[in-house]
Amino acid sequence: MEFTKVQQTTRKPPETSRPRVELRQSHRNGRLASNSTPATSRIYVHFILLLLIFTPRVDSSWWYIGALGARVICDNIPGLVNKQRQLCQRHPDLMRSIGEGAKEWIRECQHQFRHHRWNCSTLDRDHTVFGRVMLRSSREAAFVYAISSAGVVYAITRACSQGELKICSCDSHKRGRASDEQGDFDWGGCSDNINYGIKFAKAFVDARERMVKDARALMNLHNNRCGRMAVKRFMKLECKCHGVSGSCALRTCWLAMSDFRRTGDYLRKKYNTAVEVTMNQDGTGFTVADREFKGNPKNDLVYVEHSPDYCLLDRAAGSLGTAGRVCNKSSRGMDGCEVMCCGRGYDTTRMKSVTKCECKFKWCCAVECKDCEDIVDVHTCKPHKRPDWLDLT
Repeated sequence: MEFTKVQQTTRKPPETSRPRVELRQSHRNGRLASNSTPATSRIYVHFILLLLIFTPRVDSSWWYIGALGARVICDNIPGLVNKQRQLCQRHPDLMRSIGEGAKEWIRECQHQFRHHRWNCSTLDRDHTVFGRVMLRSSREAAFVYAISSAGVVYAITRACSQGELKICSCDSHKRGRASDEQGDFDWGGCSDNINYGIKFAKAFVDARERMVKDARALMNLHNNRCGRMAVKRFMKLECKCHGVSGSCALRTCWLAMSDFRRTGDYLRKKYNTAVEVTMNQDGTGFTVADREFKGNPKNDLVYVEHSPDYCLLDRAAGSLGTAGRVCNKSSRGMDGCEVMCCGRGYDTTRMKSVTKCECKFKWCCAVECKDCEDIVDVHTCKPHKRPDWLDLT
């Protein structure tokens, strides 16, 4: 579908709408005068050192492997800890599979959040992939760690079954006879080796988190596990019938992974019901923050900090804001203009849409279509308006 701009109109927010609270950040500029005393100089140097020590840093991540494509050189991949680098050097073919899997789970993340203020945006040529937004131990970080771990399991398991890796193949434990609700069957074909995928993903993905013991590391380990188990949860039995006219008197069956979309949908629901936790005093586990919570959060995503609203551009928080995002004027959901634009209003642009239509099959073997034009309205969120008093200072 192609769009051509025709006309643009502006829609202001209603007068009764209440403005959003801005996230403000104070900046302190330190300047050392040329005539400062040695004592002042020492204080200034110590102050800078403290800032460098305590300012949060966004570490590089193995997620960046997806941007390297076939150029996987273990020593050049930023963000790998020693154990991950050793696994990379030992199994370079697995790293290529992980790289392809990274592209897949990032696409899935963006699909799941395409109608939300935070839409799983990635940063080009950035070794952290998602930027500073992952510094906060939020629901979004919980989802990203879970879906990335699931993506590694899926990619490795698929590569094993397709014979792309020397170290693994089909699941050799699926042999002999078994039964289900439809009767007996023989194990055959090539069952996906999900257990090997989980084993390698755990060793590789969890390596960084096991080097430290703090609330964020425990949170990441928990969500990594949830992602791995989500893939296994949707393993399905596939069978081939044998017998007269395919009567299924005999069946040969194998276990196969479902489409990755099912894992993404499942983790997206877990994101909606994620549980806020705090670390135990002994540092070995979590306590649910809500005392009225009943149940075991073992299979739930967990987070430690609340999310920002992602309405405004905030580089310190990693928020890209929603200015310019396409919204749905008639929706009252997360993709609606009122919610997506955070009450700032939206601009409407008339666009000429060109789509294929009246397609006909022509023997043999082509499909011929006409180009049909239509005029559609595209609504985009207004940018944040600076308060008038800022222009006076």
